This record gives sequence, structure tokens and C-alpha cells, in this order.
Amino acid sequence: HSAMYQGSCHCGQTRFTLAADALGPVAECNCSHCQRKGYLLSFHPRAALAVQAGEGELATYTFHRHVVAHKFCPRCGCAPFGLGQAPDGSELVAVNVRCLDGIDLASLPRTPVDGRSF
Repeated sequence: HSAMYQGSCHCGQTRFTLAADALGPVAECNCSHCQRKGYLLSFHPRAALAVQAGEGELATYTFHRHVVAHKFCPRCGCAPFGLGQAPDGSELVAVNVRCLDGIDLASLPRTPVDGRSF
């Protein structure tokens, strides 16, 4: 049975839910983008994410190989999730757990990811 997590950008224009059995371990990537943003990412099938508000307002940033559509709110600048594909081609979402409500970040195990080497 999956838990339902609520999330949003800082200003609340974008609101979403994530249905997931667990959030961690979360990826702490050292690529130029993730390091600057401070992302802690939890990966799930795309269908686990439901955007309740603001999806049409989100802006998209891509870089490097342009394989992940990093979504962010142009009003407050928060980047709650990115959309991409798993190695097997299935659609996935990388949720920035820092944008989820009521999460004890210190309790989530973290996996270092050497994104600089990709």
C-alpha cells in the first residue's frame, strides 16, 4: 500500500501528490545543476505523480544531454520535480523531496551520485 505525499513549490502555484511505498534512499547528485540547487531526488514511475495545480505554469530547464525536463515554478523558482526516462525506456519522475510537506530530511538515507562523470 503506497503512501500519499503532498508537495508544492514555495509560493503554492504548483501543487502535486506522489504515491510511493518509500522515498529513500534519495539521490544526492554532484552534477553542476543538482549541486547548485541542492536537490535530494526520489525516483518513481511517472504515473506516481499527479499535479493538482500549476502544471501549465511550470517552466522547463534542460542541459547537457537534454534527457531530463527539470520543471520549475517561474514565480518562486522552486524546482519540485523532473521528468525523464529510465534506462529501460519507461517514463519516470525525479521528485525533489525538499518540496514535499512534512518530510524529515535527516531521516532519509542518501546515496551519492557522481553526476559530474555522466
